Amino acid sequence: MTRQLGPLAMLGVWAALTLTGALYSSWLGYGGRAFAATLTAFAFFFLVMLLFAARDVENVLTAYFGAGSGYLLGVAVFLVYLIYALGTNTFAFTRAAAVAGFVFIPLALAVSAGLRPAGCWQDFLTLAGIWVAVKFSPSHWLWPFPGGRLAYVFTVLLCVNVALAGFVLLRRVNGIGYSIGWGRRWSFFVLASFIVFACIAIPLGMGMHFIQFAPQWREWKSLPFLSLGILFFTAWPEEFLFRGLLQNMLARASKNDLAGWWTASILFGLSHITNTNFPNWRYAILASIAGFFYGWTWRKTNSIFASALVHAGVDLTWHFLFCTL
Repeated sequence: MTRQLGPLAMLGVWAALTLTGALYSSWLGYGGRAFAATLTAFAFFFLVMLLFAARDVENVLTAYFGAGSGYLLGVAVFLVYLIYALGTNTFAFTRAAAVAGFVFIPLALAVSAGLRPAGCWQDFLTLAGIWVAVKFSPSHWLWPFPGGRLAYVFTVLLCVNVALAGFVLLRRVNGIGYSIGWGRRWSFFVLASFIVFACIAIPLGMGMHFIQFAPQWREWKSLPFLSLGILFFTAWPEEFLFRGLLQNMLARASKNDLAGWWTASILFGLSHITNTNFPNWRYAILASIAGFFYGWTWRKTNSIFASALVHAGVDLTWHFLFCTL
């Protein structure tokens, strides 16, 4: 049994996190019309990302609007981008056209898939496009304010919103595990996955001269903010893409759960081969092993929240206790 957060509780989480971010930004000196437009866009994208993880939100939306809920979300995402662009005085037709493509091409692919089972070519093409958008799109050009510092976060949030519109509302893919809650024996699965992976990855990474033990004790004061940032803007989106969607649909397409699990893990590792110096095979190997454990956690809990906790724990440990060679 899984105890999932309800909509009101999730709204409280969203309000607390958004207000904290707004107050911190104000303390840093941000303000005015551009800041208000940026905060509005962030608040909307972040709300959609969190609210869909609450109990029954998806079912309520589709009950009221049917497939139209996916179109409405897509239009809303694009309009919010326009609010950001106009409010920050960074609007350009080329930027607006690029964002329109990011939003509406995946939705068009979802519509073209019709009633085909999850795992058709349109689904995999959409996943590849989302990954390319996060990895290689000119995010600093699309989100220039403030100084491009939020470009990655906004790109990730935009892609998560589009994926929710396409796969959750339009395609109605089952078994994603897009929820925030807790279930029986989840503590065991999360801790076991993290500990066993650490026992493998640390000696392997040091043996390959990829990492070395170098604790950053002076940075521990940033732990709360960094933990939330890694969880929501790195671990959660990647687990949604690679476990909830890719591993899920590979298993369906191949009719083999193990094949979907292993293939998604290897693809997850290969997606990191461009990090730092290409081709970074050491990173790809360790990321593939990590993907294996994240995928195992997702399979055992049927929740990307559980696998995202393991993922975030790995990234935080790496950041604070090790450095990359």
